Order: sequence, then structure tokens, then C-alpha cells
Amino acid sequence: MRFFPRLLLSHLLVILLAVGGMFAAAELLAPSFYREHVDRMAVMMTGMVGSTNHELRTDLEAGLRTTLNRALLASLPLAGGVALLTAWWMSRRLGRSVQRLDEGSRALAQGQYTLRLPETGNDELADLAHNLNVLAGALGRVEQGRVELIGNVAHELRAPLAALRGYADGMQDGLITPDRASHAITREVGAMDRLVRDLSLVSRVEAGKVDLHPRTIHPAELCTAIRDRFSTSFEEKGVTLDVTDAPLPAIQADEERVLQVLTNLLVNALRHTPAGGQVRVHAGPQGGMLKFSVQDTGTGIAPEHLARIFERFYRADPARSRIEGGSGVGLTIARGLVEAMGGQMTASSEEGRGSTFAFTLPLAPVPG
Repeated sequence: MRFFPRLLLSHLLVILLAVGGMFAAAELLAPSFYREHVDRMAVMMTGMVGSTNHELRTDLEAGLRTTLNRALLASLPLAGGVALLTAWWMSRRLGRSVQRLDEGSRALAQGQYTLRLPETGNDELADLAHNLNVLAGALGRVEQGRVELIGNVAHELRAPLAALRGYADGMQDGLITPDRASHAITREVGAMDRLVRDLSLVSRVEAGKVDLHPRTIHPAELCTAIRDRFSTSFEEKGVTLDVTDAPLPAIQADEERVLQVLTNLLVNALRHTPAGGQVRVHAGPQGGMLKFSVQDTGTGIAPEHLARIFERFYRADPARSRIEGGSGVGLTIARGLVEAMGGQMTASSEEGRGSTFAFTLPLAPVPG
């Protein structure tokens, strides 16, 4: 049975039970209300009619009971009609709300994530409609992300595959020597392998399943490691690298993952900072966290791009090449790793004056 007739029948059953209860209560309780009055009338009328007191009392009680039942029966059609119309109206209203919710859930099941239900009223059905709308929006974003991910992966793989085909055709036509083609093919296969590894890592990061091995780390060791790793690259490009050497409190994090985050930020800073510029790595305590910041004097990021800079495959410069610009998931991975270690990552930039990427990590507990 559908919801509306079932709800209407339940209301009618309640009405019938209420009517039955009303008549039963009248039979049981009404005599207690009029018995005192009947006794007084019986005493007054006994001498006038010459009847006994018991006969008069019985006759009066029967008359009052009959009159009360007739009055109740006479009012029953009007009261029943009003109750029936009210039950039908309420059932119809609730039925329509449930029907809209049913249609909305069916639309979600069919992938129609743009549908929104009206959120009228302040009851549980309105809350359910709101929750379905929130769910539809979330599913819509997930679907959009899935479509964009497939398109981006296809785009990222198209270039190396086209290059591989070109080298293969070149070897067949005798235009490229096997030695030269083998080096080029190895390079393109390496790019595809890096893309696959980055995609695997970003999926594990977003799913919260990345392997972490937190321990107590002294930030001075991290600063020394990145200074040794990047000093030559910065010198070759003519960019100054300034790494803080101030004493810092220990942190609780995965050393390899922290170095991976810093490496990603420094590679991006070096790529976008012209010769003569400067990249500064600073760290300092902030509450119960240690804040790292990588600040450059490069080209900066436009405001419309800054809000999406951590999205997968998003590039502020669409014309940037795959080789020059990387796989496009580095910042996504970096933010995911920082959040997995209990911190937060932010980005700020001023176009033409440089960018600053900052992240926090929890301090190591002080031995008691």
C-alpha cells in the first residue's frame, strides 16, 4: 500500500478509536457528574408525583444518559467530517513531501546531481530535504572531479604516448637511430612512470591511507638536508636560497614526508623565480605547532588561480609544458601529507611580487 492511503487510514483509525473512547468515557464517567443533581431532583419530586425515590432516580438517569448519547450522535457527522477533512489534508501534505523526497532520491540514484528539493518548514522532513541537497552537491562535485581526473590523466598520457609513437615511426622509417630513440623512449617511459606513481600517492593521500612513520625530528636537520640538496640548483640559476638557522623546537612528524613537502615547495619556488631573485625558508613556533614557510620573489599567482592551486592537475599557467610543469599533483600531495601529519597548509601570493606557501606541524611532546 502506498504511503498516502496508509497514512490516511492510520488517521481514520485514530479518529474511530477517539470516538469509541469518547462514548465509553461518557457511559462510565457521565453519571458521576449528574448523579448529585438527579438525587436532589428525585427528593423534590417524590412528594409531588407520589412515586418512590428510586424510581424517579432511575428514570432521570436513563433520560439524561439517552439525551447525552443522542447529542453525541447528532454532533458525530459534523465532527467526523471535520476530522476526516483534516486527516485527508494532513495526509496529503505529508504524502507530497515524502513523494518529493522519493523522487529526489531516485534522481540521485540515476546521477541527476543538479536536482534540488524545496526546503520548506522546520520539521524533520525539511531537514531530510536539506541533507539530500547537501548530498547531491557533494556527489556532483565528486562526479565533476572524476570526469576532470579522467580527462587530465588522458591529457597527461597523450603527450608521452604520442612521443613514443613518433620515435617508433622514426625508427621504422630510418629517420632516428636506435640509440637515440632508446634514450628518448626511456625518458618518456620515465615520465609516465612518475605520473603513475604520483597518481597512486595522491589517491592514497586523499583516502587517508598513506604510510606515515612519525617520530621526533629536529628541524635543523631538515634545514641542513634541503640546503645541501638545493644549493647547487639555486646557484646554477642565480637565485639566492636563504634557509633559517635559528634554534627550533623538535616536531613530531615523518621525516621523509616532511622533506618531500619541502622539496615540492622549493622546486616550485625555483621554477617560478627568475635569476637574481630570492627564496627564503623560515620556520618558527606558532602555538603548539611549528610553522614552515617558503617565500619566493617570483612571478606570483593571480587571485583567481590561488583558490584552486591545491587541486589535482590544476595549473595556473595552462600553457606550461608537462616536462616543465611536472605532473600537476605535487601541491595536492604536499597538502595531503601535511594534513595527514596533523598540520595545515596555506598559500598566499601577490601577482608580480612572489608567493608564500606555509604549513604547520605539531611539536614533539616534552619528556615528562
